[in-house]
Amino acid sequence: MNSNVVEKIPKGYKNTEIGIIPDDWDVRELGDLTIMITNGFVGTATTHYTDKDDGVTYIQGYNVEENSYNFNGIKKVTYSFHRQHQKSCLKEGDLLTVQTGDVGLTTVVPKSLAGANCHALIISRFKKNKVFPLYYSYYFNSLTGRNRLKEFETGTTMKHLNIGDMIHWKIPFPKSKSEQQAIARVLSDTDALIENLEKLIAKKKAIKQGSMQQLLTGKKRLPGFSGEWKTKKVGEIGELTMGQSPPGTSYTSNEKYYPLINGAIELREDGIFISKYTREPTRFAEIGDLLFCIRATIGNIQISDQRYCIGRGVASVRVNTYINKFYTIYQLSDLFKKMLQQSEGGVIKGLRKDDLADFNINFPSTNKEQTAIANILSDMNAKIEKLEQKRDKYISIKQGMMQQLLTGKIRLVKNGDN
Repeated sequence: MNSNVVEKIPKGYKNTEIGIIPDDWDVRELGDLTIMITNGFVGTATTHYTDKDDGVTYIQGYNVEENSYNFNGIKKVTYSFHRQHQKSCLKEGDLLTVQTGDVGLTTVVPKSLAGANCHALIISRFKKNKVFPLYYSYYFNSLTGRNRLKEFETGTTMKHLNIGDMIHWKIPFPKSKSEQQAIARVLSDTDALIENLEKLIAKKKAIKQGSMQQLLTGKKRLPGFSGEWKTKKVGEIGELTMGQSPPGTSYTSNEKYYPLINGAIELREDGIFISKYTREPTRFAEIGDLLFCIRATIGNIQISDQRYCIGRGVASVRVNTYINKFYTIYQLSDLFKKMLQQSEGGVIKGLRKDDLADFNINFPSTNKEQTAIANILSDMNAKIEKLEQKRDKYISIKQGMMQQLLTGKIRLVKNGDN
């Protein structure tokens, strides 16, 4: 391809220093569109934290999400501290941009947070007669915006944005405020749709978790089933094999050799990913064996779909025929989850063979009831996965919309409309 070929400029568009934009858009420095760009308070504020009723909400970098907030760990500062630092007092419509760390991540100050204070964030206060702030929040957060911000990041280990660079940052400016509003509202409506799906997914997961607590303990019996349940140890339900890593010199990327699973690297929550093969296999898992991650991300469980060499960090169980494999997976997944919740910091370094073999699992007396329970939980999983796929689809659509709308490639307002 000829590198000298100039990109064709469509009718109604022009080429600028930041790329092709509509004829009726401008390129402006951020400082030209704002009445103020400043830092939130920089320094030590911990001695001014308070739980008193007159405390002032104090927004920090970890509270900022894309066009939203995470209020976990939110702090308040004393009113006297707030009064002394009015420069970082927030107003409705201000943009808050993360200055250090996940630089460029941006949100808008809503009415409910007007009067709050903030720590080490870039505050951009726009000229209200020219700018609809949410438009620029979306632009800052877009792939285009974040990549352009990276051009003037400073620092090596901890990236940082300087106020001086931000003031002179050149950005697209749709001169029609109504067009800015139209773009922001379309993206905001899409965000609301994604948020509603997130809430529905969380609700379905909570229902599934409640069903697991009832069905996997026998507290709730399915119609047509009776009889006593029994408790068995993992070591009693089949043949347990602990992985052993092959010699380091035997690793290869040649697929004609044995696929190797080494713990969380290949045995993940969403499937088995093979990146290595071995010429000198040690221990095997056969098709249909249950595979467990027993180091690092303990609890990942998959059913073997081929013959694998299992290395360090993996165990396999060849379940007896009278045991339903999927029922066993749900039991063990629930058990691992409870173990992690009870462990210090939610971390377990590893499991030994004796630990795993000694785990107790409750079983209905018949394989038929085990299968019925597993089918119900699998149906719930399938519905959750379908919702997650729908959510991911809308997230992907939104990303495409942002790239098109925020650069004017697709117009929502006719040229010249106000």
